Amino acid sequence: MAENGEEKWLAVARHIAKTLGRNDTMADDILQIFSNFDGRFSREKLSEKGGEDDPTTRACAALEHSLKSLDRQISRYVAADHPIWLDSADSSAFLDAVDELIATVRDWNRMAAADKTVGACLERAEDLVQQAMFRIEDEFRSLMERGGESAGKFSGESSEEDEEEEEYLDAGVGGQIPTARPIGDYDIVIDALPSGIINDLHQMAKRMVAAGFGKECSHVYSSYRREFLEESLSRLGVKKLSIEDVHKMPWQDLEDEIERWIKGANVTLRILFPSERRLCDRVFFGFSSASDLSFMEVCRGSTIQLLNFADAVAIGTRSPERLFKILDVFETMRDLLPEFESVFSDQYCLFLRNEAITIWKRLGEAIRGIFMELENLISRDPAKVPVPGGGLHPITRYVMNYLRAACRSRQSLEQVFEENAAAAVPPTAKLEDRGSSSSLSVQMAWIMELLESNLEAKSKTYKDPALCSVFMMNNGRYIVQKVKDSELGSLLGDDWIRKHTAKVRQFHVTYQRSSWNKVLGLLKMDTSVAPSVAARSMKDKLKSFNQSFEEICRSQSTWIVFDEQLREELKISINKLLLPAYQSFVGRFQNVPELGRNAERHIKYGVEDIEARINDLFQGSGGSSGGRK
Repeated sequence: MAENGEEKWLAVARHIAKTLGRNDTMADDILQIFSNFDGRFSREKLSEKGGEDDPTTRACAALEHSLKSLDRQISRYVAADHPIWLDSADSSAFLDAVDELIATVRDWNRMAAADKTVGACLERAEDLVQQAMFRIEDEFRSLMERGGESAGKFSGESSEEDEEEEEYLDAGVGGQIPTARPIGDYDIVIDALPSGIINDLHQMAKRMVAAGFGKECSHVYSSYRREFLEESLSRLGVKKLSIEDVHKMPWQDLEDEIERWIKGANVTLRILFPSERRLCDRVFFGFSSASDLSFMEVCRGSTIQLLNFADAVAIGTRSPERLFKILDVFETMRDLLPEFESVFSDQYCLFLRNEAITIWKRLGEAIRGIFMELENLISRDPAKVPVPGGGLHPITRYVMNYLRAACRSRQSLEQVFEENAAAAVPPTAKLEDRGSSSSLSVQMAWIMELLESNLEAKSKTYKDPALCSVFMMNNGRYIVQKVKDSELGSLLGDDWIRKHTAKVRQFHVTYQRSSWNKVLGLLKMDTSVAPSVAARSMKDKLKSFNQSFEEICRSQSTWIVFDEQLREELKISINKLLLPAYQSFVGRFQNVPELGRNAERHIKYGVEDIEARINDLFQGSGGSSGGRK
């Protein structure tokens, strides 16, 4: 009996709602009033169309009722004119409603195709989901902006002295985006956002991904963090330069840009990117795909900016003077490749990792190209005007100092040439033990051959064979000394050094032969002639000797032997060659009766005079012995 009475009351309530309600919404509002007034008028009971209604109809009514309730809850927050996350109670209630809405859509979605009523309800539900996601997206953006005001702190171990001496990471000032400055210690992790805000962002991201709005969430996140990185690079001094900008830049300015790029690349790959990776993983915890996509979007622009600069350097002018800065870029890229492998390990970042490896190899190609330009520079250096006094040729000094400096980066150069050993080995290089030598050793031996051939061509510009030998002695001695005093020695090997030391000695012998053999010939006595003929011959020989010796000393005092030890060796060898023969000749001259009485009239030089004149040789014009650097 009680059940019949309750049913009557429910029927009356439905009738009132239907009669007074001008539309479904008004009727539903009236039913809601009844439900709030008396617990017996629950929405489920009021929604039933009588006992004859089937279960599907009742279920649809329950779905509609649930969606209308969620609509009221969520719409209140969506329409709010203040940030929801300023109040933790509001944010929790809003997220609970969103969770219920997403779960309702998920649970009923499989029935949408079979029942038009359910399908219509779910369409409205999906619209509500979209409104909720738009609001969460706005809240997400707002929260990141507010969080940025306290961002930029970093954690890491460092002493107080280190903090005073080193540059440090700095937060944004005056509400600007926080950025980083270069430091000396890379064992640092930036706390880009406060932990509480990161947790709130994670809760928002969790709902957006669950609702199918993961890409939209990733876009908002990456836009903000990308701006942070771009501003950080700018404050590190790394400019946005096109390839054309780099190629038009004066070399001195480009050197400065390379220095700033090296510091910026190290800070970015070792500190900023790992910190961004950690932040992504925390915000998108549990959603690895969204995290990887967001991280790629955040870092892509800054990475491409860094790589484009390195690429512009690699494909630029390959003049020899650029080798050392390009080596710096090459070494920086090589040292950062493990960082590229580590931070860009996911599928979305694969193209960035591959591009870094490609550009690093391209820098190696540029270095090999620079050595080819050096070879061309040596081969094309003209042999027109001889160096005064047979001194050190500028090309010798340039090439040897260049190679000595280059070999300070021996490890990098060996890596470069081993990368493409076939291209690095000149086909005409003559190195007997090439099979057991590194590609860099072969390269250096080839350059030495080119330099030696060039110097031999230049030596032919001297008309005096003796001066030609002095020129080759000077340059050969300089080359050997530079090789022995640097990494070139271990690259070229002891056999190479012995071989070229022997060549210098041979030039020494050739010089003596061409300069002094004729003079020595004048001091030889012909014992087969009569005494009277011998006396006249000795007078003529002594006169010729005086003239020849005077002429040699006058000319060779302007010649240059830059190496003091070599200069002394030459003088000693001349003295040993000439003085005994001259002393013997003078003694015989004085013992000839016809000549001895007037010997002083004919003997212009004593032994000490000869030695003194020889000691003045090879001093160069004005007594200079030539520079050696």
